[in-house]
Amino acid sequence: MGTTAAPQHARRRGLSLDDAVAQVLGPDGVLRDAQRDALAGLTERDTVLVARTGAGKTAVYAIATLFAGRLTVVVSPLLALQRDQLDALGAVGLRARALSSAYTPAQQRRTLEAARAGEVDVVLLAPEQLGRAAVVEALAAADVGLLVVDEAHCVGEWGHDFRPDYLLLAGAARALGAPRLLALTATASAQVREEIVERLGMGTDGRAAPRVLVHDADRPNIWLAARTSASEEDRDAAVVEAALATAGAGIVYARTRAHVEELARTLGDAGRPALAYHAGLPARERERAQDAFLSGRADLVVATSAFGMGVDRPDVRFVLHAGPPTSLDAYYQEAGRAGRDDEPAVAVLFRTPDDVGLNHYLRSGGAPRGATLRAVLGAVRRGADDGGALDRAAVAEAAGVSGRTVVRALAALAQVGAVGEERAGWVPRGERSPAAVVRDVVEEHERRRALDRSRVELVRTYADTSDCRRRVLLELLGEEHPERCGRCDSCDAGTSADVVDAPLRAGQAVVHGEWGGGTVSVVEADRVTVLFEERGYATLDLAVALDSGLLRPA
Repeated sequence: MGTTAAPQHARRRGLSLDDAVAQVLGPDGVLRDAQRDALAGLTERDTVLVARTGAGKTAVYAIATLFAGRLTVVVSPLLALQRDQLDALGAVGLRARALSSAYTPAQQRRTLEAARAGEVDVVLLAPEQLGRAAVVEALAAADVGLLVVDEAHCVGEWGHDFRPDYLLLAGAARALGAPRLLALTATASAQVREEIVERLGMGTDGRAAPRVLVHDADRPNIWLAARTSASEEDRDAAVVEAALATAGAGIVYARTRAHVEELARTLGDAGRPALAYHAGLPARERERAQDAFLSGRADLVVATSAFGMGVDRPDVRFVLHAGPPTSLDAYYQEAGRAGRDDEPAVAVLFRTPDDVGLNHYLRSGGAPRGATLRAVLGAVRRGADDGGALDRAAVAEAAGVSGRTVVRALAALAQVGAVGEERAGWVPRGERSPAAVVRDVVEEHERRRALDRSRVELVRTYADTSDCRRRVLLELLGEEHPERCGRCDSCDAGTSADVVDAPLRAGQAVVHGEWGGGTVSVVEADRVTVLFEERGYATLDLAVALDSGLLRPA
């Protein structure tokens, strides 16, 4: 895998595919469909694999590493997730290490030296680590054959918790010698899948077009429902009542830190003690809460979305949302933490009609200031004029901005093709004036905001539907599920519609008289939701749109 020649060092020889599978899955192990599909073409093409939790995505890159006999670098966003992955990889005989703030600088140097010497098979790190010149330089000399982006939906996540380093991974990959790319996630809508391909630079620089593999994301053991309340007080009362009435371990998601604390207190006062978890708590307190829940010492946690990746307790019986998440991808990621043992579980979304306003705020994020963009662009251009590329720290110093600010600015400039990252550092692209570049960044940001607003509205479409809730959810996420599920509140109420003979179908190309081309995401009895290239998602009255000719098949 990858495009660079292997340097001469002590890396182990690659195993045959059969031997690699046997080492990871056991002598009688059999590849699942998702694993087989991902491995089949990974040596020739970059790959996006969307497969449900429990499909064995970690085993894919473990087998690929053994087969190639070269270093694999895994971008893994959370320390807790990295710890789980280290344990899983070590259990099948792979030499895995992590680079993170949990280790001393001396320990991190030794890990990089071991990787360069061929004494490590897998290095796990957060995307921010690939912004460090010393890390990239050491790994570039370590014969990286595969770069894995785990939880790849983060590439498309924006808003207040946005990590702009995800937008710089394409440049980091080039700096590592253009290894083969593998992006893994449990859920990703059609738009998010396109963003993963684009933002990771898959299929660029003369590489073959990437493979995008989507396997069934359905979790039929999870009963789905949505409840609408007139006020926040009524909504929270309904959440508390459901948590008290449902046996077993559970997670209650709230959208703000203050709301987490409030719900945890209310549940405790009602006789069901609950842990609180959010990013505002000290790291040790968060770690204690997560360990208590995962070990079974505690059975209920109230949390923000910070309690997420790496949470893999199999016997969670319910996931309740006190207010909708900012996207359906996020909702299904969180709801999917229920019932990982394949036993019956429930996921219920509680909301008020006004909740969408907070989500638009949470999803928003301002573009870098024009003065910042000009300063960073100027620093990169001056560096090139002086005969060299600048690394991220040098750009920040030359531009007079902080490290986080320079990351956001470089990401925005790279998105519009004004700068690019090479092994030596950041270089300018093109000769547009600074004013034109700033204008392009603003236009791209406005396009992004429109798409994000439409994603927020998709959650309302899911919550409002009286049709089969599972079918609507899965089709909005890009899968085709024409049949009623029989495992949701709409099916229980008898309101689910049969859309097998509907005039449009999920995945069909259509043209709108004003918004141009789009792709049908989901068809309900009286509504159709379409993903338009520029506008984002829109939900239309099906009969009116078709009868008026406003929407027609392409």
